Amino acid sequence: MTVSGAHWRNRPLRAVLFDLDGTLFDTLADIALALNRALAAEQWPPIPTDAVRAMIGRGSSNLVRRAAQFLGRAPEDAQQARILDNFFAQYGALDQRGERAARPFPGAAAALERLHAAGLRIAIVTNKQFRFADALIRDFRFARWVDLVVGGDTCARRKPDPEPLRYACRRLEVAPAAALMVGDSANDVTAARAASIPVVCVPYGYDEGRDPRQLEGDALIDSLAELPALLLGAAPGG
Repeated sequence: MTVSGAHWRNRPLRAVLFDLDGTLFDTLADIALALNRALAAEQWPPIPTDAVRAMIGRGSSNLVRRAAQFLGRAPEDAQQARILDNFFAQYGALDQRGERAARPFPGAAAALERLHAAGLRIAIVTNKQFRFADALIRDFRFARWVDLVVGGDTCARRKPDPEPLRYACRRLEVAPAAALMVGDSANDVTAARAASIPVVCVPYGYDEGRDPRQLEGDALIDSLAELPALLLGAAPGG
């Protein structure tokens, strides 16, 4: 399949890399529920969902560390590892129990379908573990539009390091100059800048408690529904 007219500011575009949590899917409720169940196993009190929102970013180990700091706890390495393992177990069990509340953000499915139909390669580049990210996009049938999933455990380093973005471009056989990142956090912006990839931001995500509208991306869109027109419209001078 060839790409017809896809571009970013007069530059031909061949691939779009998407963050997952806070960009394509609203997973906050699930993360908060799994985290609080893991904390309860240690006899720790629950953390309000709004506070958990500010803790999301840079991977699950950072989530557990931030939770401990929020509660004024200083767990030893063994306890922190136990909480992390339990968090993974609780998160994975949500779907089995019929408790998963994650949903795609408005416009996400339609945007991926349209970009895929135009011939653009699509990758998910997330700090969520691969098994959870892959299961989510498969369960919601996003896999039919996605060529590659890069999880937080796929590469040696996670965002904000540029390695996962560069890895995605290599796997897709696309030069970074022909790719675009879409995300909701400073981690996405920092990683994209370091990889020499332009980045479009959405304002409704998590961004570790900061206002995503303050992100210094190349563009801000209110909804992913706006993305196809932004990338597939007539190029200036075309």
